[in-house]
Amino acid sequence: VVYLESAPAGAFEDRPAGRARMTQRNETFVPHVLAVRAGATVDFPNEDHTYHNVFSLSKTQRFDLGRYAAGQSKPVRFDRPGIVRVFCDIHSHMSAFILVFSHRFFDTTEPDGQYQIPAVPPGKYTVIAWNDGAVRDSHAVTVPEQGGAIELDFVIR
Repeated sequence: VVYLESAPAGAFEDRPAGRARMTQRNETFVPHVLAVRAGATVDFPNEDHTYHNVFSLSKTQRFDLGRYAAGQSKPVRFDRPGIVRVFCDIHSHMSAFILVFSHRFFDTTEPDGQYQIPAVPPGKYTVIAWNDGAVRDSHAVTVPEQGGAIELDFVIR
């Protein structure tokens, strides 16, 4: 996930936070890392042929969906910004992350590493690349008044 460390002025406009999915498939969470805005609802559909019990003990969002079978889905609304670790109580090898942001200036990278954070207002920012539990790299950037695309490459170790 690539994101602005702090949100620019005007970033907190009333826009719907939306809905996302974190699917349970082949005893894994798909995607492994999910980024959403605060207020978003995440659905947790079970596409496996076994029961799952999705839960989190994270301070940002604690929940326990209980056991549910294939073909069922349960939602959770994420209201506070922060990092949420997600697990399955039945399958200890299953884990994932949900990053909840108070602003809209973030993106999850494509498999080839590409990302895009559109419509960033002019100003100075710190752009952070986060991967699997830790900040991996950051860059200072200035978005000029006249706008335009800025390319930033990150090193993930």
